[in-house]
Amino acid sequence: MKNKTLIIAGTVIGIIALIFIIGIVWYNTGLGAVKKDNAETKVIEIEEKTRTEGILELLKNEGLIKNKFAVAAYIKLNKIKGLQAGKYQLSQNMSAKEILEKISSGDVYNESIKITFKEGKNMRWIAQTIAEHTNNTEEDVFSLLKDTEYINSLIEKYWFLTDDITNENIYYPLEGYLYPDTYIFENKDVSVKNIFNIILNNTDKVLKNYQSQIEQSGRSVNEILTIASIIELEGNDEEARQGISSVIYNRLRTNMSLGSDVTTYYAMQVDMGERNLYSSEIKTANPYNTRGPNMGGKIPVGPIGNPSEESIKAALNPTKSNYLYFVADSNGKIYFTSTYAEHQNLIKNLQKQGLWYEYN
Repeated sequence: MKNKTLIIAGTVIGIIALIFIIGIVWYNTGLGAVKKDNAETKVIEIEEKTRTEGILELLKNEGLIKNKFAVAAYIKLNKIKGLQAGKYQLSQNMSAKEILEKISSGDVYNESIKITFKEGKNMRWIAQTIAEHTNNTEEDVFSLLKDTEYINSLIEKYWFLTDDITNENIYYPLEGYLYPDTYIFENKDVSVKNIFNIILNNTDKVLKNYQSQIEQSGRSVNEILTIASIIELEGNDEEARQGISSVIYNRLRTNMSLGSDVTTYYAMQVDMGERNLYSSEIKTANPYNTRGPNMGGKIPVGPIGNPSEESIKAALNPTKSNYLYFVADSNGKIYFTSTYAEHQNLIKNLQKQGLWYEYN
């Protein structure tokens, strides 16, 4: 009888131990990652005042936890409190412990996006960049730029925007006025209007530093930014930019054409490096093309890109010189000369030294 009792007791203990082991396995398995090899993330949103049961139901439905009962037990045993509302970026290779730690710490998903608008880039590039980083299309950008009511509202709001930008010959009214910088926006749903508003506010801060100097220059903001945009694309350092600025002003004073290739590319809406220009394009009459006819002593009708602060400073502070010509060698070094004869001799010397850039 005693042996029988021991056997029964041993069996009961064995069953209890087995149940305990099964429970431990069930518990630990239920807390493990759903798919350890799947690092693809998804964003879930926990609404305000959602109870723990609702959060676990959401996680289960999204395929982020294996067993909501095991996770509920873990929460109770570890006295986890304060699961916070918000958006969270989670993946199936995260364990339930990792997920709960993220939610209880309030490590919410930051939807903000960062976009860098580069110096010298034109509106076509800006539209493409906005389309690549947000839920807007390039056409959304161009359509807004054609909205005269919107453009007029900006002219009323910002001191540096004037009726100059409404000239019918201008391709894009805000060309040159979107200061190149890195900007942070709330998320990909940001509107084009909001993007422009944030950039223009920054442009305002930058140009305010030069407002009195612009007013004393005898030229409009549009003219200064137009000159700065040419300098941006032609120059590669402070000294070169100031020298190029000098050439521009000297040519304007002597009623010479600026003869700038970068203005012709912009006029033809061809990006530098995309292809060489045709002879017919170079000779085309266009208010942007300073190599075209009747452009003596004139600058383009508006900016051909968005200049950096360095180029704006150069446009306001040209080197004092008699320079009328400049060329760059194959290494990008820029040389200045005062006469056409000197200019031609310089090119010949660069060719002899193998420093002249030959177009294919």
